Amino acid sequence: MYKKKKDPPLHSLVAGLLAGGVEATITLFKGPIDCAVTTVRTQGIFALYRGLSALVIGTAAKAGDENGNVSGPKSMLAGLGAGMTEAITVVTPTETIKTKLIHDQNKSQPQYKGLVHGIKTIVKNEGFGGIYRGVFPVMMRQGANQAVRFSTYSTLKQEYQKYSGPGQPLPWLVTFGIGSIAGIVTVYTTMPLDVVKTKMQGLHAKELYRTSFHCFWKVIKDDGVLALWKGATPRLSRLLLSGGIIFTIYEQVITVFRKFSIEET
Repeated sequence: MYKKKKDPPLHSLVAGLLAGGVEATITLFKGPIDCAVTTVRTQGIFALYRGLSALVIGTAAKAGDENGNVSGPKSMLAGLGAGMTEAITVVTPTETIKTKLIHDQNKSQPQYKGLVHGIKTIVKNEGFGGIYRGVFPVMMRQGANQAVRFSTYSTLKQEYQKYSGPGQPLPWLVTFGIGSIAGIVTVYTTMPLDVVKTKMQGLHAKELYRTSFHCFWKVIKDDGVLALWKGATPRLSRLLLSGGIIFTIYEQVITVFRKFSIEET
């Protein structure tokens, strides 16, 4: 029986970092085209990149959590654990900063002059707790995201390899397609958590919501259940592309590492 040799953790980390950095840079734009055009017309081209550095740092680091190709329930548990860990260590502060920077730019008189100034101002006004606003919904969202994303990808990859042969590298088009499907599934299953997360990290969340559960209930009460999926379309366009890119880059880099490992032995 074929037994796959496990990739060294360092190889997976480097592949994840490269995949995360490329994915974050390419998929920065989350809104519809008309939103981007309006932003450029009213605030200039550089307004589109507000929060980019925080997003690239956070996404690159969180992508490096994937240390092996597990499948089924183990993949789901691994994704859940990785997602909740990254939420605490990386995603919460970077997502909070990014959200505040973007919201601030929608004001008539923005108070943040950039990433560094924004962080200093938030910490000065709210303490370090200010950049950890919404840690619970981020943990729930991120844990669910990774659990669904990696388990879906691993399951589809395993099904494909039943026909192509176990351990055989996937063509990049197949990897991109499977990754995109994983992104679609992730969007519609975790969108309510993303809505709550975003609201809890807004500029005025402290005054509007007591807890994440209060935020969840308030959204349903004020706007209806379907409001929990508001913004699914722009998020879908991003994660569909994101899933394809990040898994494709990851698999291609790992394939290169494996070739070099074989040549050295």
